[in-house]
Amino acid sequence: MAQKKVEAFAPAKINLTLHVTGQRADGYHLLDSLVMFADVGDKITAEMAEETTVDVIGPMAPGVPTDQRNLVIQAAELLGVNAKITLEKHLPAAAGIGGGSSDAAAALRTLTTLYNIPIPSVDEMLRLGADVPVCLEPDLTRMAGIGEQITRLGTGAKWPMILVNPRVEVPTPKVFKALSNKNNSPMDESFPDWFEDDQALSWLVAQRNDLEAPAIKVEPVIGTCLEELRHSKGCLLARMSGSGATCFGIYKNDAFRDQALAQLRRDFPKWWIVPTEDCGAKGC
Repeated sequence: MAQKKVEAFAPAKINLTLHVTGQRADGYHLLDSLVMFADVGDKITAEMAEETTVDVIGPMAPGVPTDQRNLVIQAAELLGVNAKITLEKHLPAAAGIGGGSSDAAAALRTLTTLYNIPIPSVDEMLRLGADVPVCLEPDLTRMAGIGEQITRLGTGAKWPMILVNPRVEVPTPKVFKALSNKNNSPMDESFPDWFEDDQALSWLVAQRNDLEAPAIKVEPVIGTCLEELRHSKGCLLARMSGSGATCFGIYKNDAFRDQALAQLRRDFPKWWIVPTEDCGAKGC
């Protein structure tokens, strides 16, 4: 069998907004979320093989399963192909930034390229997880419903940002259980011009993450993360991503971002703290 390797970047998914708008009879929650992708993430490498295996390397490898629990293996099974897959893990697990889903989407891209087969339908991808379809392309995207309603919005604003995770895992079901109101308003439909930074930021500030308060109840340290970001000089907005525990800060310019980054790393050396910006804006 000819050996051929294909690589793909699996960027962190950041929920700039996350409005919980309802719950279906089958228990699935309905969302309305604006999603961007960061220039930090994992890397997938795949090559043809007689059976599927996953080798997990990188700084966040410890604890990542290499059996059927890993969505990368499930992606190969969904496609009906075998491959030797290497997952270079840089994103923390259960962090609200779609690490597993982005890995699965990157695996789908590598494996369909490797075997020259089509990408599965959205319904098929949803079998891997609600966030997998949105992670297929690193565009600014509106994601609604249970993840099946995807509207690509192109390249987002090029904001200097910081991602902060206090190294606690927050189980998504636990956060949704702590959410008292599951029928909230959707996002404001008057989307701004994303290339107008001030206009885009004003719109963004007026939106919400409905899971932020319940996540803080589950893990109060998330509130500490947000306070540290909000009080740092030049921070224009601090919010939690997804169901937590990762939070993001948007800064006025690179200098303020870098100053805050250095201070946070000094004060909280055990936290995961990285600088980032929009992946699509960089063409990654």
